[in-house]
Amino acid sequence: MTNTKYIGMDVHKESISIAVRNDAGKTVMECVIETKASMILQFIDGLRGDLQVTFEEGTSAAWLYDLLKTARHKTGGL
Repeated sequence: MTNTKYIGMDVHKESISIAVRNDAGKTVMECVIETKASMILQFIDGLRGDLQVTFEEGTSAAWLYDLLKTARHKTGGL
């Protein structure tokens, strides 16, 4: 078994609902955070392992993609 985490984000203007599953498909975390770069980066920094992130295409998609891409380069993950 690997240490892969699958992260689903439901992005809204004020908040993001997040679910994290392990590689066995078990939900290991659910939370709601503010739609702020600092909150998203803090959340991502708290996870370990190979991170696979998915979110819907919407008005925040480009911003979120760029933010997560930056986080990937800083942490070596995602």
